[in-house]
Amino acid sequence: MAGLVSACDTPTADFQTGEDLPAGSASVTASGRQAFSLPSANLAPSRRVDFAVGNSFFRNPWVSAPASTTARDGLGPLFNTNACQNCHIRDGRGHAPDQGSTQAVSLLVRLSIPANAGDDARLLQQGNVPEPTYGKQLQDMANPGSAREALVSLTWHEQQVHLNGGQSVTLRRPALQLSELNYGPLHPHTQFSLRVAPPMIGLGLLEAIPEAAILTNADPEDHNQDGIRGVANQVWDVAQQRTRLGRFGWKAGQPSLNQQNAAAFAGDLGLTSHLFEQDDCTAAQPDCQRAPHGGDPEVSDNILRQVLFYTRHLAVPKRPLANTEPVLMGKALFQQVGCTACHTPSFTTAENAAEPELSNQTIWPYSDLLLHDMGPELADNRGEFIASGRQWRTPPLWGLGHTAAVSGQVSLLHDGRARSVLEAILWHGGEAQPARDAVIALPHEQRQHLVHFVNSL
Repeated sequence: MAGLVSACDTPTADFQTGEDLPAGSASVTASGRQAFSLPSANLAPSRRVDFAVGNSFFRNPWVSAPASTTARDGLGPLFNTNACQNCHIRDGRGHAPDQGSTQAVSLLVRLSIPANAGDDARLLQQGNVPEPTYGKQLQDMANPGSAREALVSLTWHEQQVHLNGGQSVTLRRPALQLSELNYGPLHPHTQFSLRVAPPMIGLGLLEAIPEAAILTNADPEDHNQDGIRGVANQVWDVAQQRTRLGRFGWKAGQPSLNQQNAAAFAGDLGLTSHLFEQDDCTAAQPDCQRAPHGGDPEVSDNILRQVLFYTRHLAVPKRPLANTEPVLMGKALFQQVGCTACHTPSFTTAENAAEPELSNQTIWPYSDLLLHDMGPELADNRGEFIASGRQWRTPPLWGLGHTAAVSGQVSLLHDGRARSVLEAILWHGGEAQPARDAVIALPHEQRQHLVHFVNSL
């Protein structure tokens, strides 16, 4: 990491052609509440009809079976929400609940128990061992005739961090509270992980990055001795029945966007598909197992295909301020303190991408899609395939500055604890500790430039 400079000598980075178009020719001019809900700019009018159909299944609520709305029935019997948009607010981020609230709509609680020698086959396909009574995910809603699994709430604990220049920042850390466990006690060694819904923009482009380009940045043994050990998660592909590179989810636990979508239908809405053929009911939940279903599967291959098309083509907004001096100053500092060691600025998508609009695009997601040890402060102590309890996938930063307008508030990191870009930076530890410390040591004005740059992405 390069040495820092004085406040009166703030560096300025060069503007690179195309970085104002973070999604290449798919980038759109957008702002405000609907900034994340537009189709890719290079999507032909005839293809926008398919986008609108996929949007309808993503946005509109599903209902319990049996129902006259046969295309959208089968919700539950246990679920977290009845529509994808309820978690991905206007296709953007979810948020953590306020203290004491049991309305944790866009916050999920993943469950597992430690593995043992007899669990290898299950681990290969699920990434970890589900909690025996409540399964892989805690569902806090249920259809009539079934009982919700529990009520979820958070208690927030605050701490102060003092920065160079006299600035103080209040950080908050969530503590999970569960009540009304309706199916009995949890396993004594249950592992919990809080997950806030991430934004949906640019996912098709991330899927189109060649695997070799991602693996180029992996350095699990830290051979270059820079302290950064990017690790590629290796996860189970249900359709291909083999292990593949993981690239979606907070721990890169899903290999493809289609499997990510199908897993969300199953875990969040209780809807089966050809990829996930069973509801997340356990032997301890007979009412769940006996409940009526909405067909076999409940999400047809055609609906799954339409939702896949929609989620592949949600556009990334352009960066109108990318070539301004304050932003370029912040870009130079972002590079200088070491952030780009994990937040890789740019990739070029494959020529043979799944959709022609995604092919041969120079994109600027600011992520390497690899796992990094983020230290004990952010650890959930729950593994996922080869990801440890301290490792998280580097989240893409594109569109970050639109978060408040789209979602109504800023709720960053995997559990939504950070209410600003600066708070998110100050939670960084592990491999990112030197970069965090460098940001703390920056003069106040330079720190503002760096945050301004991140919010311009």
